[in-house]
Amino acid sequence: MILAFGSLNMDLLIPVPALPKPGETVLTPGYTTAPGGKSANQAVAAARAGGDVTLVGCVGRDAYGDDLLEIVSAEGVDSRFIEAVDGPSGLAVVAVADDGENQIIACYGANGAVSEAAVSDDLLNACSRVLLTMEVPLREVFTLAARAREAGKQVILNAAPAGPIMPETLDILIVNQVEAMQIAEHLGLSAGEPMEVARQLAASQGLTTIVTLGGNGAVAITPDGGWRIGAPAITPRDTTGAGDAFCGVLAATLDGGADLPAALRRASVAGALTCLEPGAMPALPRSEAIDARLDDLAPATPI
Repeated sequence: MILAFGSLNMDLLIPVPALPKPGETVLTPGYTTAPGGKSANQAVAAARAGGDVTLVGCVGRDAYGDDLLEIVSAEGVDSRFIEAVDGPSGLAVVAVADDGENQIIACYGANGAVSEAAVSDDLLNACSRVLLTMEVPLREVFTLAARAREAGKQVILNAAPAGPIMPETLDILIVNQVEAMQIAEHLGLSAGEPMEVARQLAASQGLTTIVTLGGNGAVAITPDGGWRIGAPAITPRDTTGAGDAFCGVLAATLDGGADLPAALRRASVAGALTCLEPGAMPALPRSEAIDARLDDLAPATPI
């Protein structure tokens, strides 16, 4: 079982011709709302990919919170440990340009109340791996990571939004190229590019680091070597949920017994398919769709 710990948001999706520059006003014909939050997205992505997933987090006592609980539960995610707290639910304002690129402003809301104490020892012992993001207080994230590591669970962190991390509490770190460089700065690493960050973390911390490369796929550097995976050729409509799809499907595939190269391949296909539809959670692909496109992508190659 995968234990996902972290954020749930309602996303306010705003289509724009191009992302606004500082000080610029851009008009939009309308907007929609959709469920989101990195941890909720990753939990649903894992569940749709065949994983057994429990989500721990907080929502507000408001209509958004009620909707988020109902939607996540309907996706087969165990939502018994999502707590309703006073105040508003988390909210993310997502501007999506015609070329598929996006800008996101996220409000903590109820996510600021998430506590690692909500994960009992019994719940932690029942899981095989813990999937974390950084949209909730970092003290809670890394306290839980340390507990999980001590309990012998695999700890996977998607360091987004990027900030200080405790690599000694992790087994797998997933970042994009920008986040990799931000992590390097926080750790005082003298790295000139993302691959070098991954190599230094593998060498110094024994940490497997996966750097996602958008349309170019991803690379994974482990203490014993590395792998490169491409990405299916697509015309992106909205890239908002691609990273969350990658993380959730990677965790689900590993939890199903696959090795890292196979998990990278399935995760890369899932990330690409997510870009074909608007929104984050609504666009996450199901297991059948992912597996139907696996032959479109060559297996991961050693590097």
